[in-house]
Amino acid sequence: MNLFKKILKLTLGLTAGYFLAQLTWVFWQLVKADPRFTLLVPQNKAPKGVTSAVGKTEATYTIQHVIEDGIERISYIPKERRFETPILMQHGMFHGAWCWGDWQALLAQLGWESHAISLPGHAKSPLQRPIHKCTLDYYLGFLRDEVKKLPRKPVLMGHSMGGALTQWYLKYVGQLPAAVFVSSWVADSALLDGTWRLVKQDPAIVPLMMASWDSSSWIRSPQKAAEKFLGPRAVVTPEELHARLGPESAIVLLQHNPPFYSPPTNIRTPSLWLAGELDAVVSVPGLRKSATHFGGDFAVIPEAGHNLMMEYNARETAETIHDWLAGRGIG
Repeated sequence: MNLFKKILKLTLGLTAGYFLAQLTWVFWQLVKADPRFTLLVPQNKAPKGVTSAVGKTEATYTIQHVIEDGIERISYIPKERRFETPILMQHGMFHGAWCWGDWQALLAQLGWESHAISLPGHAKSPLQRPIHKCTLDYYLGFLRDEVKKLPRKPVLMGHSMGGALTQWYLKYVGQLPAAVFVSSWVADSALLDGTWRLVKQDPAIVPLMMASWDSSSWIRSPQKAAEKFLGPRAVVTPEELHARLGPESAIVLLQHNPPFYSPPTNIRTPSLWLAGELDAVVSVPGLRKSATHFGGDFAVIPEAGHNLMMEYNARETAETIHDWLAGRGIG
């Protein structure tokens, strides 16, 4: 019995020590991940140049799919351009540039040029550092570089974590003609708004996540992915979505929270905030509060889950974005 107690104490001690070491490592990663310094250093270590380029012509637009400087970019160019300001689309956790395809096609038909990028380690953009060491300030460096490549400042459209990166851009880089937040992380604390609710629904994600600091435990099956991202009337199946998702850092979930982050002030960029009525990841009240903080407009998309671009009413939502941009005089 004494031997059993000793083994139990040793096991508990080692477990506690492991978790303490893990938390210490994460805290240090977050402390040193300061955009004011990381943005001063080029983050892109990929070989320069275009490594893949494919084009396709449709009736009203052309599609350019390239991998340049290690970053996948999918561009839809309208044959009859009605607006000079391009739209740059930033995906969220686990996703890639592919997730915007339907909206890019519709917006191109309406006269908008759009570009969707995949962050390193997402979709067809090669991984440049271990996924567990990817942070929001690291991703922000790539987003900033893509904005710089465009001939004029774009409308920045961010989904989920991409919405958080849009907020970071406005705080640490500069203002833009407009910003569209699609089921974005909220402005104050992603952990308190959505992550905590998901943990209560699926407690296994925490120990699984801490084993490698990869958030893939969130989407470990088609059912788990659908629970988080799709509404009951989504136009893609859980299996179709799950097959296209990839790994994601867990540190980013902690980074968009105090004391590591606070929302920007004195924002001059007009913004539209879109919330899915049935979103399991972020809350409607949290997004409404965020829109108020940014002085933006707010709309709830009925019966929609987190991935608004994959819902039954995705076309109407894209038209809402178009109408809002045109109504704001973005041209």
